[in-house]
Amino acid sequence: MAMRTRLSICRRKARFASEEEAVQAARGASVVLRSYRCDRCGRYHLTSRTKGKRPILPDPNLR
Repeated sequence: MAMRTRLSICRRKARFASEEEAVQAARGASVVLRSYRCDRCGRYHLTSRTKGKRPILPDPNLR
């Protein structure tokens, strides 16, 4: 059973209209992040929880 995003968490996070936008933001971050589609708002958020998931690594050319 998949975890449902808490509404309070959804409201706090940045929202991206597409997965591509979220991935671009994740690549610019200084930590490893991954994107996911929110079951509350239907948009994409970023998370640092990557256990068992495929993370998006930061772009080394942006530093």
